[in-house]
Amino acid sequence: MRPLILITNDDGVFSPGLAAVAEAVQPLGDLLLVAPRWQQTTMGRAFPRTDGVGRIEPVVIRVHGDPVPAYGVVGSPAQAVAHGVLELAGRRPDLCISGINYGENLGQALTCSGTLGAAFEAYTHGIPAIAASRQAPIDMQHRTDYPELDWTASQRVIALLAARILAEGLPAETSLLNVNVPASAGPATAIRQTRQSRWSSTRFGRPGRHSFEAPWQLGFEPDPQAGQDEPGSDIHAFFVEQAISVTAISWDMSANARWQL
Repeated sequence: MRPLILITNDDGVFSPGLAAVAEAVQPLGDLLLVAPRWQQTTMGRAFPRTDGVGRIEPVVIRVHGDPVPAYGVVGSPAQAVAHGVLELAGRRPDLCISGINYGENLGQALTCSGTLGAAFEAYTHGIPAIAASRQAPIDMQHRTDYPELDWTASQRVIALLAARILAEGLPAETSLLNVNVPASAGPATAIRQTRQSRWSSTRFGRPGRHSFEAPWQLGFEPDPQAGQDEPGSDIHAFFVEQAISVTAISWDMSANARWQL
């Protein structure tokens, strides 16, 4: 029996990044495409209880130009994965791939990333996962018109890692692989095994004067300290070396601290 690969994201089921993953791994197994019906960036692993949540809409997307059935779930990326595993998959998927995300997910950003949230939800169901992101300008990362990007370098590393996980499983004590591909990446771009940075690549900017009674969306700006003095980290490899970063992530957030209560 061919492996079953669950493909999801946080940008929405019609994101070109989702179709790019499907194209990359189509030769490796049977595909189940389940993603949020609408844009859900930065939702983390949230399970919101909003009107219509859990409604599943059958849709069609194009993979290599051919129509492929998919499902848009009203809800967060984690909810899309949960419905995909519990309702839409006839058997437990052998692998979940979340992405390809518009915008990198590095360092401290991992806890708010919907791309990572979907991958972590897959792990709770015993499914190995890959979270894949591609560098994009900040103002592109929440859009619903999906600007065109070159996904080729991302597809190359996703296919490589997916084939290896299906054959060998994840490395020991690993919950998922977090993959980040610079915009400049090409066929010869190095792939680095990295660790999660203690920094974030972006930070909230201080808002200008505004009425506290009016809605306000905090904006992002680059963090000038990102990647400094951190050789081996995901941010350093991504921004300084312009390499593809692959970080083995563990669900265990316990610190190796020794202290007495």
